[in-house]
Amino acid sequence: MTDIAAPAPRTNANATVFGVLFAVSGCHLLNDMMQSLLAALYPMLKADYGLAFWQVGLLTFAFQVTASLLQPVIGLYTDKRPMPYSLPFGSASTLFGLLLLATSSTYPLLVLGASFIGIGSAIFHPESSRIARLASGGRYGLAQSVFQVGGNFGTAIGPLLAAFIVVPRGQGSVAWFTVAALLSMVILYQVGAWYSRYRANAAKRPAGAEPMRLPRNTVTVALVVLALLTFSKNIYMVSLSSYYTFYVIEKFGVSVQHSQVMLFIFLGAAAAGTILGGPIGDRFGARTVIWFSILGSLPFTLMMPYADLFWTQVLSAVIGLVLASAFPAIVVFAQELVPGRVGLIAGIFFGFAFGIAGIAAAVLGVVADAKGIEFVYAVCSYLPLLGLLTIFLPNMRRMRGAAH
Repeated sequence: MTDIAAPAPRTNANATVFGVLFAVSGCHLLNDMMQSLLAALYPMLKADYGLAFWQVGLLTFAFQVTASLLQPVIGLYTDKRPMPYSLPFGSASTLFGLLLLATSSTYPLLVLGASFIGIGSAIFHPESSRIARLASGGRYGLAQSVFQVGGNFGTAIGPLLAAFIVVPRGQGSVAWFTVAALLSMVILYQVGAWYSRYRANAAKRPAGAEPMRLPRNTVTVALVVLALLTFSKNIYMVSLSSYYTFYVIEKFGVSVQHSQVMLFIFLGAAAAGTILGGPIGDRFGARTVIWFSILGSLPFTLMMPYADLFWTQVLSAVIGLVLASAFPAIVVFAQELVPGRVGLIAGIFFGFAFGIAGIAAAVLGVVADAKGIEFVYAVCSYLPLLGLLTIFLPNMRRMRGAAH
């Protein structure tokens, strides 16, 4: 049986480089803000161009295919051939896509613009996740949390900026957001310079200890489990982020403004969970966080379909906090399972997570039309039961202890 290396215990020989972590997190905010503009523009584009729903769907398809499917390919390539200065090219692709969206007068150019934004996202995520890990100083969970929370904020900010800037001023105002792409290019060029220096210095250092070995079957099973856990977490999270406002309006008769405040509370709690999940994983182990965050959210998800308005607000915040803490731990665990393939793993899990969320939103919409929005939440409330699969993940800390 072929074995796959698992990492040696981390060391803190290098201090955490917070400047680099905040730089990639800030650029993650800018990247996800720019890509979230696209969906926010759909109502305006549909009206201005007379698009059918299938044409709107094709815009999403063009973006998600490039953003999701290219990520593992780019991650695998840069694992084998590191490209420290590739990140600014990702921002340049996004900039070009925004210009197409701002200036195009035909539908095919809109599709092309969506594709370039997707390519920019595909280049950004694997390499920036790798750099966050290199800058972690061994605090891998913390690094992933800082990196990921930037994306959370960017996704939340994008639709707000579209509502207050693009919708009142029209399609051409999308070009204003190229300033964000230019800023990202400048920052990521500096990050690339740091990465290049890091690689040069690493080449001068003696090789580390021989890593522990894990059987290939163990790694394969663990990666499948992590993918299923990502599936359960993302399906439930997208059910809230996409349809929560409709749910509380329909069930409790609240105003649109009240529903938006409730959604903001949920998204804020999810951002807090993302921040907390990584450092807790560094302290207690990624496997422990995965257990707690996926399965631990189950009592709250099961209660929410039967809760009144007050407790719905409370439960949604608790669910967001607990469930969102899983993803930094999942990414760290997967990267530890397959050392030397940080870019590939980041590409798979960020791309997989993004693609699943898009598909899930569409499927849940169809179910909501057929059965009602309350039925959707009743069914989705059981998804965290998949957290039981965590039992099949190897205990990396115990195995390292046995090896020493």
